[in-house]
Amino acid sequence: MQNQLKNAHSPYLLQHAQNPVFWQMWNTQNRNFAKESNKLLIISIGYAACHWCHVMEKECFEDNEVAHVMNASFTSFKIDREELPAIDAYYMQALQLMTKQGGWPLNIVALPNGLPVWGATYVPKAQWIDVLEQLAELFASNPEKMYEYAEKLQNGISLANNMLEIYPKQSTQFDFNPLLSNWKKSFDDEFGGYQRAPKFMMPTNLNFLYQYGIATNDASLTQHVELTLSKMAYGGLFDVLEGGFSRYSVDHKWHIPHFEKMLYDNAQLLTTYSKAYLRTNNTLYKNVVEKTVAFVTKNWQDASGGFYAAYDADSFNTENKLQEGAYYFWQKNELQDLIDPSEWNLFADVFSINTDGFWEEAQAYVLFQKEDLAVIAKKYHLNLNHLEQLKMNWEQLLLKNREKRTKPLLDDKIITSWNAQLLTGLLMAERIIPSQKINQSIASLTHFLQTKAFQNNQLGRVFKNNKLYIDGTLEDYAFTIEAFIQLFNKTQQQQHLQFAQELTFYALDVFFDEKQGFFKASKDNSLGTVFEIEDNVIPSGNAIMARNLFYLGFLFKNEYFTKVSNEMIERVLAQINYASAYSEWLTNYLLVTNHFEYIILKDVSQEEFRAIYEANKHQIILNNSLNIPILDGYKNQTKKFQVCTLHSCQIETNDFTKILN
Repeated sequence: MQNQLKNAHSPYLLQHAQNPVFWQMWNTQNRNFAKESNKLLIISIGYAACHWCHVMEKECFEDNEVAHVMNASFTSFKIDREELPAIDAYYMQALQLMTKQGGWPLNIVALPNGLPVWGATYVPKAQWIDVLEQLAELFASNPEKMYEYAEKLQNGISLANNMLEIYPKQSTQFDFNPLLSNWKKSFDDEFGGYQRAPKFMMPTNLNFLYQYGIATNDASLTQHVELTLSKMAYGGLFDVLEGGFSRYSVDHKWHIPHFEKMLYDNAQLLTTYSKAYLRTNNTLYKNVVEKTVAFVTKNWQDASGGFYAAYDADSFNTENKLQEGAYYFWQKNELQDLIDPSEWNLFADVFSINTDGFWEEAQAYVLFQKEDLAVIAKKYHLNLNHLEQLKMNWEQLLLKNREKRTKPLLDDKIITSWNAQLLTGLLMAERIIPSQKINQSIASLTHFLQTKAFQNNQLGRVFKNNKLYIDGTLEDYAFTIEAFIQLFNKTQQQQHLQFAQELTFYALDVFFDEKQGFFKASKDNSLGTVFEIEDNVIPSGNAIMARNLFYLGFLFKNEYFTKVSNEMIERVLAQINYASAYSEWLTNYLLVTNHFEYIILKDVSQEEFRAIYEANKHQIILNNSLNIPILDGYKNQTKKFQVCTLHSCQIETNDFTKILN
């Protein structure tokens, strides 16, 4: 045997192509061969931007002693979790059942048939060798014991994936108030987010809380979300020089991030910040959107029209060694050489070049704004506009200097679901910063999803080197359908709805089970297929599909779509015990409880349409002239604007101001 990874597309797999470990690609042929060989399997899962994956590679997988143990007694598979999220989710469930924890690298030891028997995240060399030797000895001496354990664990995984079967399909009374009360107890009232570290941004949570706060006039919710967005935007977590958010903050102040930047985070946050700007006109939020759009289009847009997956946490430092965050942090003397001495004290106060902004691990500073600029301007008796201009000048100066550094390592896979999320985010951003450049990105990304990611009448998962590979997962379908429904709102082109409907029919055929909902990958896959309803840093594919079915069932008067959507929502609501993991389902709950509003337009001007679209007050916008089943009952509309909810029409008027107020 030999290391097969030199033939991979994934940057993560290619990083391991020179390891002395005989890594195998995860495919049917290799799995069948491994089963016939009757060796234990090592299944090691990670991703290119994962810092601890790199650490374990250096300590273990590049080591000849470790490789000897792995090659002698195991068949070893290396998997990019972003390529095969369903396999990752299956083995992550196993790890969490075994150890009550999760994370990456995800290292599983499994029986020849793939059933897991042991798991861990990062493991140092000596412990890794010891564990592998013990497991190999146990398998040689008492395989029955391992098979018995694997069966019990598999039963636990199966139970976790059959939760919805025990809940009724009929309507149940749902009371959100106690869930919300408990949720609020976890809020950090000083820095936003939750009272914990590390601190993830969780845009799914922020989006729902903001929407619910507005819908119910709960100022405590809207203020919490706006506090969170402001504190996140102040820097550290957010790259104030170039734009783009890192994956999470290791501290409670959003100061020191885990420096990897992921497309899915930035895609979702475009929507979150754009919606907050529409409500508040806070220029800080608009600035975040502008910088983030500029960042992704400058650094991650491929010639195909798609966008790359991530920047690594690690980059080369001044000693030409990979170091976490090296591209982003500053030595004090570097900054003093760049900033006018007469401005230094003010600059240092704005960006916390003091004990607040010091990062002990790197013995350097990560730019971090502790206070609102208005507070700092008042302290220095400055005009706020003048301070804002100074800050902009400093940022441009530092960015120009920082661009001389070596960029972080790039994961240049183009992942369909993340690109679909970005299309949704760009559509939202274009409402507040309309520009030809954004529209060009929207057009090229739309073309990518329809022609590169969609081939042979189905979506693929990953595109690289002008090749689409790996079948699409539920997430790829769910987020692409969602994006094309939103694209229809902007273009009023019926082809976009038809594409969404075509993908929905396929998803129902391949992923849907009447008893449970949508599986993460094909329901016919015997191993690595899981059913997920909880949101994580990426929304639940099931929740998004339920919403897609709601919209498409409404638009096309498809009773089956509507029935499936309602049943899924009702059954999930019946089992929610902590709200933060179910934000997208709670958003669906708002929709079906008469918070759904659509508008039908007849003979409106371009300016009127644009104003309605930018206001983002209606989930669906419909031009009366379109040939869509829901419009059959509105062909006699006499006024320009008709605003309706799920069960009634509220306004019919020619007065434009009544629509926007």
